[in-house]
Amino acid sequence: MQHVDVAVIGAGVSGASIARNLSAYQIDTVLLEKETDVSFGVSKANSGIVHGGFHHSTKHLKARLEIQGNVMFDRLARELDFPFKRSGILVVALKNEDMKYIDHLYSQGQENGAIGIELCSRDRMFELEPKLNPDTIGGLHAPSGGILEPYRFAFSMVESAQKNGVEVMTDFEVSKAEPLSTGYRIHAADGRSIEADYVVNAAGLYADRVSAIFGAEEFEIHPRKGEYYLLDRQTKASPEKVLFPVPTKVSKGMLVIPTAEGTVLVGPTAQDIDDKEDVATSAEELDHIFDAARKMMPVVSQNDVITSFAGLRPTMESGDFYIDVSNEAPNFIQVAGIQSPGLTASPAVGEYVKNLLKKAGATLTEKSDWDPFVSKVPRIRDAGPFDADQLVQQRAEYGNVVCRCEEISEAEIIEAIRRGHTTLDGVKYFTRAGMGRCQGGFCSYKIMKIIMRETGLSHEQITKRGAGSELLMGTL
Repeated sequence: MQHVDVAVIGAGVSGASIARNLSAYQIDTVLLEKETDVSFGVSKANSGIVHGGFHHSTKHLKARLEIQGNVMFDRLARELDFPFKRSGILVVALKNEDMKYIDHLYSQGQENGAIGIELCSRDRMFELEPKLNPDTIGGLHAPSGGILEPYRFAFSMVESAQKNGVEVMTDFEVSKAEPLSTGYRIHAADGRSIEADYVVNAAGLYADRVSAIFGAEEFEIHPRKGEYYLLDRQTKASPEKVLFPVPTKVSKGMLVIPTAEGTVLVGPTAQDIDDKEDVATSAEELDHIFDAARKMMPVVSQNDVITSFAGLRPTMESGDFYIDVSNEAPNFIQVAGIQSPGLTASPAVGEYVKNLLKKAGATLTEKSDWDPFVSKVPRIRDAGPFDADQLVQQRAEYGNVVCRCEEISEAEIIEAIRRGHTTLDGVKYFTRAGMGRCQGGFCSYKIMKIIMRETGLSHEQITKRGAGSELLMGTL
């Protein structure tokens, strides 16, 4: 029976950040994930926004962690291999009542210490973003806001954690927990088990279920669905900054988001549902999303849509994060209700939970040889002619462009597979192969053949995102 000091349940951005933080200490840590790859749960369908610290009052834990997390991304981007840009955020006011709430957001941002926050006139708004609706009368500018690729961020944090000794166990769906004299024996649905002195519950949508399994606090996680549409990188509706409307009580509204890799997202909706597996999109929401987006940027067009998807936010009745040492289960840390701004807050969540583990009695001694950096993968689309030629000379697979839409080479796909991403979605999230205009229509088969060659898997074993999503049957 394998025994570790800490088991972190859930490998989304929160669990990944916690595991990476713990990897800097002399403490045996395992990261348990019920999906086939990390970030395949809540974190994969995310707006990718680094929030600017003005939407919430610091009486909320999520606001305090958002502000702390925001300033950590420049260092993380230097250490880890993920796309990140401080694009800035604009909140767009279209009528006088909007400006009253903009004043509130500005005052709140100042109180929170939001860096460089600016109350903007109409002229200033058009100076910052010329494509705005001509009816714009003013707004708010938060230059510290930014954009990143959430799955690449999670991949990089987990890779860094693994490099520094953290073990990752995927397809590990926690089904049972037995209390021991110290800690727990944790059982997976497939029969595997592991013992841990401390457990961190960062299970996202299923944090309530995991809490019940361990005999900890009773609470409910309610899924809130957000539907998005992705626009081609050639769209005219490509703002320089993330565009927010004035928020409502339920959500921050329908956004226009320039992604870190050049495409554009519009959305999300905010629909409270009961099914934690319901990630379907609907034609009914399409007009609603685009009508809302065009109020800020009229050139947004449905003709530019290349795909749609939905994500589920794990909400709690309080509306805040629930991160604390359990009062019901010994040596058990709750990390639940991590909805927006969970991505922004995640680096600070890792630090916060580390301190809670100390409070719970864990001994954390720093490693002298901790290495925060991961090796970066050169990308052929970023290379100029001379650098590209050098890459091909060093590794011939860089000369074979497999995904034409996103200009992804065979070498990058091989690197993704060798780093453990052996599903079609895993390769897509690591490299962007299949994320372009054709959405994998021309490259998916080629990628599958490379996965088969590199892993020895048969064509019947290749999946989109794990068991139950097999892609091919019969003989080729």
